[in-house]
Amino acid sequence: MAGAGNDIVVIRAGRLTRRAFAAGAMLATTGGTIRSRAVAADARYPERPVRVIVPYGSGSVADLMARLVSEKLGLKLGQRFVIENLPGGGGSTAARVALQAHADGYTITLFTSSTAISVPLFRKLGFDPVKDFVPISSLGFFDCVFVSNAASAFNTMGDFLKAAHEKPGTLNVGTVSVGSTQHLSAELLKSMSGANFVIIPFRTPAETIQALLRNDVQLGIDYPLALHGALAEHKLRPVAATGPVSAHALGGIPTVAAAGVPGYEATSWNAFYAPSGTPDEPIEILNGALQHVLVDPEIKRRAAELGIDTHPGTPAEADAKMRGDIAKWGKVIADAKIPKQ
Repeated sequence: MAGAGNDIVVIRAGRLTRRAFAAGAMLATTGGTIRSRAVAADARYPERPVRVIVPYGSGSVADLMARLVSEKLGLKLGQRFVIENLPGGGGSTAARVALQAHADGYTITLFTSSTAISVPLFRKLGFDPVKDFVPISSLGFFDCVFVSNAASAFNTMGDFLKAAHEKPGTLNVGTVSVGSTQHLSAELLKSMSGANFVIIPFRTPAETIQALLRNDVQLGIDYPLALHGALAEHKLRPVAATGPVSAHALGGIPTVAAAGVPGYEATSWNAFYAPSGTPDEPIEILNGALQHVLVDPEIKRRAAELGIDTHPGTPAEADAKMRGDIAKWGKVIADAKIPKQ
């Protein structure tokens, strides 16, 4: 008998004995099992395309952001991230489809600050973003901007608030859709400033702009991208940003807080979430990839064109933001006596 390492060779009269053959077969089987386990251990998420459910229509800012980030995630992780648009029902349609999928990391969804608003706004939303989903990471943050007619006397937010205090109930603020972020941001301004003005919701940003140009409303609020054309043509004047820092993209206009309403802040955001029960590994891998993707100079530039400041974070930070906004906007909705939808 001769032995070397794990090899077993028994030669009798130039032939392999039955015992040697059996031992070799057992070794081959064991070795194959070890190799299979090693391959399985080396396999890392994602091993197939990932479905990204977006609760907004194609071409919306949320959709464009999701596509931008998903494309880079695919390049980073070596698999396609496939967008599926499912708008409607305050995000309930998209959430329902996501919850029907296996919680394995291969179905994720985009949530936004509007998701947080939907919780207290809808009578029967059909899902709980805190209990039914787990956060992966924030993607970015973005603000609305208050604007006035460029030909009006309202050069600053201070000018408007002063006039609203002096002539209660005579000035109007235009927004879109009752219960939208824009509408609730105007309601927040009204409650925190103590100014008495009338909030008029329109169906589209274009209608708000036309009302401003006709002087039917004296102040309007929307996202910079929606107002871009009128601002570029100097038909509208930006007077204050709703976020915590001045809007450099709009000439460094002051925040509402700096303009005389201390503590005012209304920031929109978007984030990736996965159904509850998703294993830690996909969450950690996706979060780690997003830490790199969202600081990429090209991504930051293209997101800035949408008015979004990319900002990755931890799952705990995204969870805290969701919970905080549910409470914050729930109070605004209740104080303004906005009926549940």
